[in-house]
Amino acid sequence: MPSTGHVAFKICEKFDRIGFDDVHKEHRLGIMGGTFDPIHFGHLVCAEQAREEFGLEAVIFMPAGSPTRKLKTYTASADHRFRMTQIAIESNPLFDVSRLEVDREGPIYTVDTMRVLRDHYPPNVKFYFITGADAIADVATWYGAEELARLTSFIAVTRPGYPFEAAQTAIQKALFDIRIEYLQIPELAISSTALRKRISEGHSIRYLTPDAICSYIEDNGLYYAEKSIER
Repeated sequence: MPSTGHVAFKICEKFDRIGFDDVHKEHRLGIMGGTFDPIHFGHLVCAEQAREEFGLEAVIFMPAGSPTRKLKTYTASADHRFRMTQIAIESNPLFDVSRLEVDREGPIYTVDTMRVLRDHYPPNVKFYFITGADAIADVATWYGAEELARLTSFIAVTRPGYPFEAAQTAIQKALFDIRIEYLQIPELAISSTALRKRISEGHSIRYLTPDAICSYIEDNGLYYAEKSIER
């Protein structure tokens, strides 16, 4: 391996070496975390708009393995969610998906993931964690939030019915600096929760998520019964 400290395991196939071959240039790497249960057009629009608006070199989707903040919800297995994400983004050369959280055991916190990314990539790679403005309002309460704020900047994307002002007010109460950029995007009122509900009730989700994801869900019988699926 190179003497740059490039570790042996891969974050993802396409963008594992960002920053290593041009250490004098700043590289901006977007991280799109979530359960993606299932992934839908709202996720894809957020990632693409953030990439373009903030000059991100690439966006890595990071499906959660055991999502700590959603442990009581019904989810497809981590492998199914990874595969759906992989299918949804494969046509975009500037997107990739990582198995980093999927392959780790037990509950995983965002700060754990960002530590691994920081250890993997050289210092000239700057991270931008993409999430909803509603989630940003709570980020100061996340596990390891102060360390997390040192490891990454945040891109807060609008959600329908949730103005920036609410998130800004909450962040101002934090006792440490949190670097946040705000992004207004077309308000696509789509959520994974709503998609799961529609499927369980026998309704169509066509045009809410890519056709290939509709087919994958049907072929694998996902979300048709309200039961927990083990990894």
